[in-house]
Amino acid sequence: MIRRLLVVLAVVLSTTPAFAVNPDEVLADPGLEARARAISAELRCMVCQNQSIDDSNAELAKDLRLLVRERLTDGDTDEQVINYIVSRYGEFVLLKPRVNARTILLWAGPLLLAGVASGVLVAVARGTRGKTVVVLSDEENAELERLLAAKFDGDQSRADAEPLS
Repeated sequence: MIRRLLVVLAVVLSTTPAFAVNPDEVLADPGLEARARAISAELRCMVCQNQSIDDSNAELAKDLRLLVRERLTDGDTDEQVINYIVSRYGEFVLLKPRVNARTILLWAGPLLLAGVASGVLVAVARGTRGKTVVVLSDEENAELERLLAAKFDGDQSRADAEPLS
């Protein structure tokens, strides 16, 4: 029983997220360290691309974390640090791109797509609104079935009489 409990505990603990910040990177000032972690969470690892540099174990991510901490200890503001990193690596390094002329389509794209989809739905709804469905009476259904049966029986007898050439 205890062995099972230890196995379950080991599995649960192994799935917890591992932070990539090494103890030798941590700044002595808790305020600066909190700012560094906040900035690192906003910057994309250029190797992993779907992780922040705060979560990545890549060497480049470690270098960027150290660079962020170095700039902060030199007295840069958070915005100055981010601008410096962006000037070196481009806008792609930001996990949340800034809204500007080059990224407006990225931000407006989902809204445009939702607008087009809504327009299509409205057009389809309007197109089907004017159509009416006619329900046939029992006599009309019987007559239709008789006509269809005669049509298909007649076609079948003609097909047997006339060979295909």
